[in-house]
Order: sequence, then C-alpha cells, then structure tokens
Amino acid sequence: MVKNTFLRGAMVLTMAGIVVKILGGANRILLSRLLGGEGIGLYQMAYPVYILFLSIAGAGIPIAVSIMVAEQAARGNYSGVKRIFHVTTGTMAIVAVACGIGMAAGSQALVHYGLIRDERALLALIVLSPALVISMMTCCFRGYFQGLQMMTPTAVSQMVDQFVRVCTMLALAWILVPYGLEKAAAGAAFGAVPGALAGLLVISLLYYRHSRQGLPTDSRHFPVRPVGSVLSRLAVLAIPVAAANMLLPAVSSIDVFIVPQRLEAAGYSMHEVTTMFGYLTGMANGLVQLPAILTIALATSLVPAVSAAFSGGHFDTVLQRTHTAMRIANTITIPACLGLAVLAAPISQLLYATAAAGPAISVLSIAVFLIGLQQITSGLLQGMGHTAIPLFNMAAAAVIKIVLSWHLTAIPWLAEVGAAWATDAYLAVATILNLYFAHRYIRYSVQASYIGKLFLAAAAMAGTAWILYNGTVPVLGNGLATVLAMVLAAVIYVICLFVFRAISAEDVARIPVIGTKIAPVAKRLGK
Repeated sequence: MVKNTFLRGAMVLTMAGIVVKILGGANRILLSRLLGGEGIGLYQMAYPVYILFLSIAGAGIPIAVSIMVAEQAARGNYSGVKRIFHVTTGTMAIVAVACGIGMAAGSQALVHYGLIRDERALLALIVLSPALVISMMTCCFRGYFQGLQMMTPTAVSQMVDQFVRVCTMLALAWILVPYGLEKAAAGAAFGAVPGALAGLLVISLLYYRHSRQGLPTDSRHFPVRPVGSVLSRLAVLAIPVAAANMLLPAVSSIDVFIVPQRLEAAGYSMHEVTTMFGYLTGMANGLVQLPAILTIALATSLVPAVSAAFSGGHFDTVLQRTHTAMRIANTITIPACLGLAVLAAPISQLLYATAAAGPAISVLSIAVFLIGLQQITSGLLQGMGHTAIPLFNMAAAAVIKIVLSWHLTAIPWLAEVGAAWATDAYLAVATILNLYFAHRYIRYSVQASYIGKLFLAAAAMAGTAWILYNGTVPVLGNGLATVLAMVLAAVIYVICLFVFRAISAEDVARIPVIGTKIAPVAKRLGK
C-alpha cells in the first residue's frame, strides 16, 4: 500500500478539482448560452434539491469512513479496514435505493406545495433521482481510499464522472431545446446519471485492482467488530458531518425556496424572477465556487491527517498542518476575492455574454475568502473529533441567512443582490464561530500578519487589473481587455508575494513534485 503525504494528497485532489471545475465551468458557460437565463434558472431550481438530498444521505459517508479506516490502519488492523468497508457498502446500497425512490416520489410534493416555484422544473427533479442512488454508493469507495490516504482513485473517479456528465448534459440540452426549455433543462439534469455511473464504475475497478494487491497483514490479533458496532460508529461520525456538509447546499436550496418568492413580492414577473434567479445561482454562484477546488481538497486531506496526529497527542503537528492548509488556501482565495470584485461585470460579459450577473458576482466575491476559512476550520474540528461543532455553527449562521434573504431580496433595488449579501453574512458568522472553537480546543489562531501581506499583494493585483481593463477596453474590446488584465495582474500578484514577504523560497520548495524545480526562481524573486 502506498500512502500519500498530506500535501501530496491535497495536490492530487486539487488537480482533479481543477479539471472538474474547468469542465463544470465550461459546461455552465455553454449551458447558460444554450438555455439562457430562464432555462438555466429551471435547471438551478432542480439541481440544488438533488445536491441537498445527496448531502443529507451521503455527504458524511466519505469523511466518516475515512476516519474509521484511518483509525484501524494506524493500529495495524487491516482486517478491520476491510470489514468497515464491506459493512458500510452493503448498508449504503439499501439506503441509497430508498433515498432515490423517496426523491422521485417527493418531487411532485415540492412543486405542489410551492417550494419549487416553477412547475416546469418537476421533470428535471425526477430524472435526477437515479444519480442520487449511484452517487451515494460511490461515497463508500471514496471514503475507503481517503482513509488510507490514497487520493488518486477519488480524483480519477471525480474527473470521469464530470467529463461524462458534461458531455451528456450538453448533448441532451442541445437536442431538446427545440422541444421547449422544460425538456431541455430536464435533459441537462439527466446528464448527472451517466456521469455518476461512470464514476462508480471507475472507482470500483480501482478498488478491485487494489484488493488484488492486498493490504498488509495485521500487526497483531484483533477481534472482529460486530456489524452493529461498525454502523453505530459510522452514524456517530457521519450524521454530524453530513448535517454540517449539507447546510451549504441547503442554503442554496433555501435560495430556491425564498428568492423567487421574495422577488415576486418585490414586483417582478415570473419571467424576470426566473432570469434573475439564474443570474444569482447559475452564473454568480458557479463562478465564486471555482477557488473552492483547492480548499475542498485541502480540507479533505486535512481531516485524516489531523485525526492521526490528534489521536497520538501530537498537537504541534495538528497546528502545523492546519497552518499549512490555511496558508495555501488564502494564497488563492484572497486574490480571487479581490479580482472578482473589480472585474465582476467584464468577467460576466466574457463568460456568459451578459453583464447582468456582475453585481451578484461582485458581492459574492467576498464569499470566496470566507468559504476557504470555513472549510479549513471545519476540517480541523472534524479531524479532532468535534464533528458536531461545524454543524451547530452553520445552523446558527443559516438562521441569519434565512432572515436576511427574506428581507433583502424583497427590496426592489437590491433584488437578487440582496440574497448575495445574505450569503456573505451566513459564511462570515459560520467562519467566526469555527475559529472560536478551534482556538478553544487547540489554541489555533489565524496568522493575521500573513493574511495582511496577502491582502496587500492582492490589492496591488486588483488595482493593476482595474487600470489595465479600463485603459484597454476601448481599444481591445471587453474580451481581450479582460483576459489581458487578469494575466498581467496575476504576474503582479506573484511578484508582490515575494516583495511583501508573504511567501519564501523555502515555502515553494515544500510544494510536492514541482517545488524543488521552481524554488530557485522564487529565491531570485525574493531578493
């Protein structure tokens, strides 16, 4: 068995996440152009509900299984590792089928009771139910490999899943557009089914190959754990994690239930409501989630890494790994936050052929930074065994989100931008609470001076981007001016990282695979 280090595992997942997000971003752009604001709004009324069901039923499984597997592997109980996988996989097969049936049967009720405001989204909801069954099964395999700190199977599965999904949904949407937006949105939603099936097939084949190679022999004799004991431990770990993980898509689902209704109350027509909802959820939300590919990978790798160190009493190692994850995350999320803020409208015009999503993108750019902080601190708390803390923190923050979304979205001059401000407030509260408990349990504190340096470098980058764009757009047009501003601003940011001493050549050298190769260049920049 080959074990990846914490950073190497995070890098593998990050690379996979980049591929997945590039495919997803391209898909969102093409789908938005193909379906328009109204069509993408129909799709977004269905897809977050699917994500909510998946979060409720399966989001806690990978982390819970990875923790259980990591615990047994650390003790040398590899027969226990196998038993955990077999018991959890068999149980989840039954649960997955029941959840898929429940989603299909409950879709009509969501529309009937007005929770889904546009009845044309019903068909898209129904066709997503098989994807729920398949995705829940895949969670068990991913948790098994992640517990052994083998991130490549998860990464390959995710990429295959996304590639097949994107190709299928674009093809079906294009074919069905002549038959109406309702059928086109349903065709796009159905793309999740063959994608999930392809991902499950790939990771199953990788598991078969891995099992043929075999795990190491047990370090000593271990008693066989009863099925009830395994499932009890799974529930204790998975339920709080699942509940915490589901709150972020649940908040998006809250937008599905609240934003259209409150936009109607503000005086907008159903056509305007669906279009504005598409700007917020289909365009702005998708864009600001792109930097999360790194923070999700870091948090995923951090959980078993922290768990192993914390259970052994190595608290300095816990802090070191958390600081490393946070530094890497902030290096990406802070410039992304400021860059999106100053180029929101141009980027919206470039990607979606409309600048109308610009205001929502600009406001939600704050969420880029907050999401990184929230995910890393949640990973730290979960790794230490405090899996319920992120749940309580996010639940408290969600109340604020609901209240603000209800009131701000109904203000005509704010409209969907009011919901964006509510999302920022929700993430800010959840992050502050996470940081409080992280400090309370292990004396973790954010490295404020380091973050300050990053903001200085990012501010120089954002200023450069704004000046370059406004100076060149009359000559080059929006597309070329936006790309040129982003590229040159990125160069300025890298240079400023070394000028402000926010990063050193030694930091660069620790990057897996490529660090030692680019460290000499970084050393020259830092002089």
